[in-house]
Amino acid sequence: MTTEIAGYTYGHADLAAAPISLDDLRTLQTTVLWSDADVQALHMAGEVLEDQIDAVLDLWYGFVGAHPHLLRFFANHSGQPIASYLERVRVRFGQWIRDTCRRPYDQDWLNYQLEIGRRHHLSKNQTDGVDSTALIPLRYIIAFIVPITATIKEFLANKGHTAAEVEAMHQAWFKSVVLQVTLWSHPFVHAGQF
Repeated sequence: MTTEIAGYTYGHADLAAAPISLDDLRTLQTTVLWSDADVQALHMAGEVLEDQIDAVLDLWYGFVGAHPHLLRFFANHSGQPIASYLERVRVRFGQWIRDTCRRPYDQDWLNYQLEIGRRHHLSKNQTDGVDSTALIPLRYIIAFIVPITATIKEFLANKGHTAAEVEAMHQAWFKSVVLQVTLWSHPFVHAGQF
C-alpha cells in the first residue's frame, strides 16, 4: 500500500539523514519512560486500529474542520479548504498511524520523523505543491497531542481487550506521540538548542 501514497517517502535513499543520532533517540525514549512492553503494546494497537483507521481519521478531520484556526493550515489564502491537499495528507496520516504502531524505531524511522517536522515547518507546501499557509506553528503541533491521544482510547477499546491491555496500548501510544512531536519540533528550534 505504501507505494501508492503520494508524498510518502519513508525509507527513501534521498531522504535527509536526521540531524540527531540514534543514541539521542534512545535518550529521548528513556525520558518518556519507553520500554519493550511499549513496543509490544503498540504492535497490539496496530492490529486493533487497522480496520478502524478511516473512523479515526474521520474523527480527527472532524475536529480540525470544526476549528477554523486549525483548518486554515489546509486552506488557500482566501480561506477555502484545499480538498486535494486534505485528501493527500489524510492518506499519509493513516499511514502514520500504521508506522507509529508497527515500524521499528530505527534510523529510517528517525529520518522520517525529522522529515515530518520539516513538512510542518517552512517546507510545508512543497510535498503536495499547494499554496497554503507557510507553516503550522509549533504551538498547535504540541497542543494536538491531546486530541490525538485522548480520542484514540475509545478505538483501542473496541476489540474486547482487557482494561489493562487497553491502558497499556494507550500509554504506549501517548509516549510515542510525545516522542514524535518532540522530534518534529527540531526544525522550529534555533541551531544548537534542540
